[in-house]
Amino acid sequence: MPRTMDELAVSGRRVLLRLDLNVPLKDGQVADDTRIRAAAPTVRALAERGAVVVACSHLGRPKGKPEPRYSLAPVAPVLAERSGCPVLFVEDVVGEKAKAAVGEAKPGQVVLLENLRFDPREEANDPEFARALASLADVYVNDAFGAAHRAHASTAGVAQFFAEKAAGPLMLAELAALSKVKDNPQRPLVVIAGGAKISGKLETLQALSQKADVLCLVGGLANTFLLAQGVSVGRSLVEPDLVELARQILEQAHARGTQVVLPVDVVVAENLEAAEGQVVPVSTVPANAMILDVGPQTVKLIASKVGKGTVFWNGPAGVFEKPAFAAGTLAIARALGESQAFTVVGGGESVEAVQLAGVAARISHVSTGGGASLEYLAGATLPGVAALEA
Repeated sequence: MPRTMDELAVSGRRVLLRLDLNVPLKDGQVADDTRIRAAAPTVRALAERGAVVVACSHLGRPKGKPEPRYSLAPVAPVLAERSGCPVLFVEDVVGEKAKAAVGEAKPGQVVLLENLRFDPREEANDPEFARALASLADVYVNDAFGAAHRAHASTAGVAQFFAEKAAGPLMLAELAALSKVKDNPQRPLVVIAGGAKISGKLETLQALSQKADVLCLVGGLANTFLLAQGVSVGRSLVEPDLVELARQILEQAHARGTQVVLPVDVVVAENLEAAEGQVVPVSTVPANAMILDVGPQTVKLIASKVGKGTVFWNGPAGVFEKPAFAAGTLAIARALGESQAFTVVGGGESVEAVQLAGVAARISHVSTGGGASLEYLAGATLPGVAALEA
């Protein structure tokens, strides 16, 4: 485990703080400040200890060149409000403007650099860019777990230029919670995997299917597993090229004694624009219909499995963005909220579901890690974490 931020001497020193401020923007304003609110206590803690905080982050995918719609400028006033610290935004990353702004900043102040990905060298993990970024500070803290699986200059390359470096509290909280799932879970370990596709979660599914006591498969992802069992899924989203792999995962889970829960009833409609769906047994999906949510019997079955032990949930149970097909996902969220288990929820839509269901405060750990969470649970080494331990 990396050093903690509290172990670093920061008073009167410049701290390069890698944050995850990758927030949605709409009409030039922050549309959802969840990640800013999460980052604010870290910023405040360093500022109150007398550091000059040099904050940096990516936002969106600007493809290595400045794009105004991906500027971090709208984030600065929200970060100032949430942290209670003065935040100066600078339209630069490692150039003269950035150097001047950091040089003039006083202890307790925050300088927010422009989007790291406006420079192509960030994603290329260019050593000269990493060196230039490191030259802005004396100490390095990474509190962006959501970017820890990327070997980029600000997450991996920059760390080698600091003798003093640490993980921030968000990073450490993620590692601690996910380690409870991966390394030594309180049994039974129940994994609920959903979302549209298997492909983005393949390694995690394979790893967790060998550790879980119960594996619940929902969402579009479940359709491919149903197809692997010979169940007709009509016009539903499937990944035909992964049917054989799905069959292998089911066989491996069965060989280990893992209980696999697949939908027993589903909500179907002819298209996504339907005002409402029809609940049918999974064995009778009409040929012209699409599976768009799980049914109430499936929810009841899953709810019966999540009362104790450890539960990890990633991915919605249906086309959650459509109100007509959100009931299954929200019901699973409520079941986790009522559970006595150690519960970890990750993935944007699953996190949104526990918030919408009003149970986020009752979830043991709400992960903002996304892809980093899945890679960590699959057993991968995360470059952003390894760099702090080197």
